[in-house]
Amino acid sequence: MNETPQDVSSPESGDAPEAENAPTENQGPVQNWIDRYHADHKHPLNHVTHFIGIPAIVISLFVFFIDWRWGVGLFVGGWILQFIGHGIEGNKPSFMKDPRFLLVGPLFILQQGFQKLTGRSKRPDSHS
Repeated sequence: MNETPQDVSSPESGDAPEAENAPTENQGPVQNWIDRYHADHKHPLNHVTHFIGIPAIVISLFVFFIDWRWGVGLFVGGWILQFIGHGIEGNKPSFMKDPRFLLVGPLFILQQGFQKLTGRSKRPDSHS
């Protein structure tokens, strides 16, 4: 993931991103991807469905080899939760814009979870 998503505003693009997700000079390309993902996931209920659904999908990939029925159940259930969240949010999943967002979702969840557990922000200038 050395490049930023097409629709992410970067300092070079001239577009003005949302203030809370504004790139900083020392912000890397992975953070740009996470910020764009965050822009598509603002509703609190969408956050809840993703905090349950994304880990369920990731865990399902391992559980599938132990008991395929549980693996399929977790996988399908996780995706259902995510689509419910996007129905609430009123937008399409980010991966429909760019499939690489399928890898960004788990990073977003890890970052958000870290912030909630530690009370730390992802960047010193962030207000989230």
